[in-house]
Amino acid sequence: MLRAFRDALRIPELQRKFLFTLLLLTLYRLGSLIPTPGINPQTADQAAGQAGGLLGLVSSISGGNLSAFSIFALGVLPYITASIVFQILTTALPPLEKLQKEGEEGRKKINQYTRYAAIALGAVQAALLSFVVQANDGAYLLPGWAPGIWFTLHFVLVQVAGVAFTLWLGERISEVGIGNGISLIIFAGIVAQYPSAISAIGQLAQNGQISLLSIVAFALIILVVTAGIVLVQQAERRVPVQYARKEVGGRRYGGQATYLPIKVNQAGVIPAIFASAFLSIPQFFAASNQRFSEFVSTYLVNTTATGMVLEVLLIVGFTYLYNSIQFDPKRVSENLREAGGFIPGVRPGAQTAEHLGFISTRLTLWGALFLGALVLTPQLLQNVTGISGAASFAFSGTGLLIVVGVALDTLKQVEAQLTVRRYDGFISKGRLRGRL
Repeated sequence: MLRAFRDALRIPELQRKFLFTLLLLTLYRLGSLIPTPGINPQTADQAAGQAGGLLGLVSSISGGNLSAFSIFALGVLPYITASIVFQILTTALPPLEKLQKEGEEGRKKINQYTRYAAIALGAVQAALLSFVVQANDGAYLLPGWAPGIWFTLHFVLVQVAGVAFTLWLGERISEVGIGNGISLIIFAGIVAQYPSAISAIGQLAQNGQISLLSIVAFALIILVVTAGIVLVQQAERRVPVQYARKEVGGRRYGGQATYLPIKVNQAGVIPAIFASAFLSIPQFFAASNQRFSEFVSTYLVNTTATGMVLEVLLIVGFTYLYNSIQFDPKRVSENLREAGGFIPGVRPGAQTAEHLGFISTRLTLWGALFLGALVLTPQLLQNVTGISGAASFAFSGTGLLIVVGVALDTLKQVEAQLTVRRYDGFISKGRLRGRL
């Protein structure tokens, strides 16, 4: 990994791409320090804290923007939501499925529709957040600002502008910089919390609340979890595929052997987000009833045994649901047959679909259990090391999964850029020798 980045930094064009990417990410982080006008930043985190556990996860992904109610409080959350919705609709609506099959132009139209949907979702989510901020008779507002319809409109306008600007930054990074812009913005938001988390751990050690052994155990658990994430993210089942030979005009085509990769963790971090969202629903209604609030805090919070078991079961269920939408064995089987490919020892058609479905189901189970174990990482850190609160939540399994996934994806793109330039140099030298 380090060698690839070292080689990339020696190429002037890639140097400019890296600098441009860092510049835009720095601009995003600077904007994250600007609070929304009218919001009291000293009490805003209390408003986010009482809104449920999902906002804690979202705030972690956004780098603390939500808990501080900055101008980028929503960040890329509406775009992520819209992307998930369109991924599901693409398999359900024939017009969107047809657009996706049109190639690059069709994908550009779907991305455009996704951006429009993200702006609309951003307006709805901003309106809901404005009600949270205006709770307790405007206790989270600065003096001179009063709750009401005008503040709601003002808050929605600022947040929608922040969402649009964040999407623009992500698109510029993808087009001019290096890596996927939206993913790198999420990556920067999570990594930005690490210095404060490490500082909090140091403060706990200085106060004598934790020992040096606890810090070493904390670091070892993080290293083991990170290594496990890298292993699972790179793991895939390679199904052998053979293509039939064709003879056209006296020439033979095809006949090569290849494989169909099926990843262990096809769903990524999405099932964990869905499970957190589902568990946060009762917390929104708990404040209205004392007995229901006690029931939620006793059984449905993810720090309790029943809450952890329920969250893992939800992750397993959402993983199977999402993978069934993303990976359709019947469609893959039809595509293989149309291309003249087949799996050795398996008949094309229904048997191929059954074979691929059986493999995908087994891999999905292991991927789901892996995601469930990652979600329990903060609780494991707290029980083993005694480090709790924001320090352990910053290094949650969900956050580490995103960081490692984005880092691996960016590394692959850097290596692809290096490979293209090596081939360009080889071709240029070959042409020069041919002229000589």
